Amino acid sequence: MFSYRSLEYLLGFDKVLPVTEKWSAAADFLKIISDYCMENKPQNIVECSSGTSSLVLSQCCRTNQHGHVYSLENGKEFVNQTREQLADFSLTEFCDVLHASLKTVSISDEAFQWYDYSDLPDIQIDLLVVDGPPGFIQKHSRYPALPLLFDRLARHCTIFMDDAGRDDEQEIIKRWLKVYPGFQFDYISNERGCAILRR
Repeated sequence: MFSYRSLEYLLGFDKVLPVTEKWSAAADFLKIISDYCMENKPQNIVECSSGTSSLVLSQCCRTNQHGHVYSLENGKEFVNQTREQLADFSLTEFCDVLHASLKTVSISDEAFQWYDYSDLPDIQIDLLVVDGPPGFIQKHSRYPALPLLFDRLARHCTIFMDDAGRDDEQEIIKRWLKVYPGFQFDYISNERGCAILRR
């Protein structure tokens, strides 16, 4: 099994990554998205939920000397925590952690609680990493990501969804592909499951 220590070595971190067992993305998922970043060098990266992934993606941007991360985070305490961690790793210039409180949005007459992303700059998203909001908030909690951000996706955008082995996330992916058939879907059977959608 791929470890956080292996990831630190691979990406050249000189400090131990702060990992929380309940909330942090698994090391193998972080390797998948970091491998993609190092190879494809995306300019605009948006992630739904902040944390260890913010450090990993920012480190990729620093190494590439290209790209910037925008993290949508609904919890103010996590906003502050991630900002402090970025500062500790000298990665602040590569990532903006946006406090995006959850608000009610309507998609095809269905109500969801999703991030208020009004502070997200008007950018074309090259890489979208979906790891929130938490599933306990509502059924299909992560579904709004694609409908709400679709018009901001670059033509070559790639989407990664964590926890894709769960029933809820698998149902979300089926819904996405039905509404947006122009995506190629791949699934990696890692620790928690990883879904990849490519235009």
